[in-house]
Amino acid sequence: MLQCIFLLSDSGEVMLEKQLTGHRVDRSICAWFWDQSLSQGDSFKSLPVIASPTHYLFQIVRDGITFLACSQVEMPPLMAIELLDEMIDNGFPLTTEPSILREMIAPPNLVSKMLSVVTGNASNVSDTLPSGAGSCVPWRPTDPKYSSNEVYVDLVEEMDAIVNRDGELVKCEIYGEVQMNSQLTGFPDLTLSFANPSILEDMRFHPCVRFRPWESHQVLSFVPPDGEFKLMSYRVKKLKNTPVYVKPQITSDSGTCRVSVLVGIRSDPGKAIESITLSFQLPHCVSSADLSSNHGTVTILSNKTCTWTIGRIPKDKTPCLSGTLALETGLERLHVFPTFKLGFKIMGIALSGLRIEKLDLQTLPPRLYKGFRAQTRAGEFDVRL
Repeated sequence: MLQCIFLLSDSGEVMLEKQLTGHRVDRSICAWFWDQSLSQGDSFKSLPVIASPTHYLFQIVRDGITFLACSQVEMPPLMAIELLDEMIDNGFPLTTEPSILREMIAPPNLVSKMLSVVTGNASNVSDTLPSGAGSCVPWRPTDPKYSSNEVYVDLVEEMDAIVNRDGELVKCEIYGEVQMNSQLTGFPDLTLSFANPSILEDMRFHPCVRFRPWESHQVLSFVPPDGEFKLMSYRVKKLKNTPVYVKPQITSDSGTCRVSVLVGIRSDPGKAIESITLSFQLPHCVSSADLSSNHGTVTILSNKTCTWTIGRIPKDKTPCLSGTLALETGLERLHVFPTFKLGFKIMGIALSGLRIEKLDLQTLPPRLYKGFRAQTRAGEFDVRL
């Protein structure tokens, strides 16, 4: 997401800072341009003046003025300039809809490179405005047409949890998104309602959502963009249970640590729990490790990251990881304990309990097909010792 713009003087002093918290741009538009450039064989290096694990700070010089753009996605420098030119007018957000930006700025390809060499014009910006730029619903093309009308709704959730050394659940909440794929002809008007919307907190909506129906009746009323998009995001807090438990135990004496970790199903969600993994970082004072499991595979990388791949939990036994850790010379006991990070995926269910009640179209196209799916995966799921 493009979050802020800084205007710097020649000496590096910040002359102007513009925060764009009210007009955040979906990171998919930056990721799309970046992937398109790489697919053409371009080799770009990021231009971060300051880089962090989650943000890039780009330096752009235009007419003797240095601009800094903060983004969560690495992207080609020329595209960063062109995106900024179209997204911001006189310091204010102007065009932030990803579908329009895709039409206005074409990703570089072999033909555009050859034309830029011949004509001397390296710009990828279109000379004509997209059809939806002047519309009251700029996120949707003027009149898309499909032979078959389809709309799909996905509930995608991540469970964040913290379990302390006593096995108590300190925190457990769900971050979820309602993702849609709309392939509808014309100008459809949709309403989406939930069976239990009262559990939702911290909602964020796509610009297509009308606020008044949600505030009065908790119904999402909107004219959808064409194709894939994120309709809304939400949180469900203070959950009381997790589908999987992790019981680690580490004891140390005389320079040797004994490790035992059990993983099992705490509460059956009604669907298969798949892709279960458990990873942890061995302490720096550990010189060597000998770990094995009665189910799955154990991998220890050179950076001392241990990953236990379990997959599905069998019905006839409880998966157990056991073994010993050798401490460095002179250490008798382990004083720094690792944090275990759990991963899993459950298809066909939303662990928050959120349920879609119905999806209605005000103007029904012929032969309409509606599809609904749900999945939950582990987010930041930490088990501490």
